Amino acid sequence: MAKQDFYEMLGVGRDASADDIKKAFRKLAMQCHPDRHPGDKQAEQRFKDINEAYDVLKDEQKRAAYDRFGHAAFEQGGGRGDFGFGGGGFADIFEEMFGSMMGGGERGANNRGSDLRYNLEITLEEAFKGRETQIRVPTLAPCDSCQGSGAEAGSKPINCPTCRGAGRVRTQQGFFTMERTCPACHGAGKVIDKPCRSCGGQGRTRKEKTLNVTIPSGVEDGTRIRLASEGEAGLRGGGNGDLYIFLAVKAHPLFQREGANIHCRVPISMSTAALGGTIEVPTIDGSRAKVAIPAGTQTGHQFRLRGKGMSVLRSAARGDMYAQVSVETPMHLTKRQQELLREFEKEGEAHKTSPESEGFFAKVKEFFEDLRE
Repeated sequence: MAKQDFYEMLGVGRDASADDIKKAFRKLAMQCHPDRHPGDKQAEQRFKDINEAYDVLKDEQKRAAYDRFGHAAFEQGGGRGDFGFGGGGFADIFEEMFGSMMGGGERGANNRGSDLRYNLEITLEEAFKGRETQIRVPTLAPCDSCQGSGAEAGSKPINCPTCRGAGRVRTQQGFFTMERTCPACHGAGKVIDKPCRSCGGQGRTRKEKTLNVTIPSGVEDGTRIRLASEGEAGLRGGGNGDLYIFLAVKAHPLFQREGANIHCRVPISMSTAALGGTIEVPTIDGSRAKVAIPAGTQTGHQFRLRGKGMSVLRSAARGDMYAQVSVETPMHLTKRQQELLREFEKEGEAHKTSPESEGFFAKVKEFFEDLRE
């Protein structure tokens, strides 16, 4: 009997992408899995066939050989792989498809509580210094009435009669031996004969708990702090999840952070920029730092203050602070001030007090002269 074309078997075209082939295989494998068709030899053979087809078409070299020579490319063992659980296409994604049915994990692991997320906003100063704070988190906590067991007071969970306390059950289908989570106890190995009235047998109730949180100095925006076992309580005594605190640092009116360094824009008067002088600038630690402004300072010039930046996480070091000056143009001048500036401008033309602008306009002049040539 002629062998069915692998592409037809998976229901895809010959130009199908690797992702399309994988999706088609997963869908068919779920439909034809022997565990869904107990005792059906045709379903078992169909399952083997689609697994063989996927093993060839998922591999670029095997697929190229198949496209050229068809099934003949794999006759007499030429490239045909093992199609059992030990290897081949099904093994590649078996865990993804049927992981919850297998017994490889720890019993009762599915009873673990969910992880929680808490968003906490802090100031830049708090990120610099660190902070001790309290947060209130709505969560699922162990039931006080049954102490988390899920059973009514005076009673206890009993061994599951389906799996006899193992938490897993096995089924045999042809050459397949499947081990899956027990559907009766969901892997716990125990069932509740008399459920707790307070929690309905879940062993947990919704509460709000208060936690102390230590925020270390030097944290950055987006830093995640993990509080182990502070998430939701597990089902009927299962392990607690974790709590993840995500930090958001507020924008600051004076400082802009760049890693461990801080930038600050400092406006200065035209006279200070021209004549020079000394200014005081604030720092993130709440102190002031003096900065000497040399005569002729231009807008955009940066002054570096070593060790005046942010704290470095888990270190005694600090970054630097950069004070970038911006020369402010005078506004609302009196007539006398206007007269003085005009006199200054005339004197400036004679003594060339603006070399940068003179150089720029000299280049402009050369540019237009070159265009006319």
